Amino acid sequence: MASAMSTSSRKSAPARQRPSDVLNPKTIDPFNAKKPKSSFAASYTNGGVPCRLVHGSVKHRLQWSTSPENLPFDPVLVTLAEGLQETKHPYTFVAREGFREMLEVDDAALRTLPLLGKLVVPLRVALASPDSEVFHSSLEAMVQLSAVVGPSLNPHLKALLPQVSKRFMDKTHKERILHALQRLEQNVGKESVPIIKSKIPTYQSVRL
Repeated sequence: MASAMSTSSRKSAPARQRPSDVLNPKTIDPFNAKKPKSSFAASYTNGGVPCRLVHGSVKHRLQWSTSPENLPFDPVLVTLAEGLQETKHPYTFVAREGFREMLEVDDAALRTLPLLGKLVVPLRVALASPDSEVFHSSLEAMVQLSAVVGPSLNPHLKALLPQVSKRFMDKTHKERILHALQRLEQNVGKESVPIIKSKIPTYQSVRL
């Protein structure tokens, strides 16, 4: 009986830490992380985003496996919009720069207009992020989008602006927001002014 109890005790006793465990701690494998990847991170890993970050001595850039001109905006541009809410490198740079570069394609307006509904949803989520850098980059993405689609963005402003108005009175964001909204107004026309003012009553129009 005593022998059985002794055997049971030995089985349940915790393993002793070896000296080498202290000198060589186990590292975390990022590819086997327990936390599930975001949809954008998964797409990037699986090749759904056909570009990669290239580190430069002065600044980073994107290298596309297929030129943006030859890519389907649906789903690539939509996927990049979903990546605007990312907070980890390299996803942040890839999503923001990729979104900008695709909107600079010659026929971007024609190819973006049918996707506005799909783009507004992730953009709204990014604007609601508690992360200031994500908010600022998504604010810039909204302005970039407005420069491409013009007045067609007006019907979607009511969905986007509530997230912006929540930070307008914050001194750390106010000046940046005001500048972005004025650029937005210039891009989408005077019809945007009453929409903006309905969400941000103290907004100062560029037309004053």
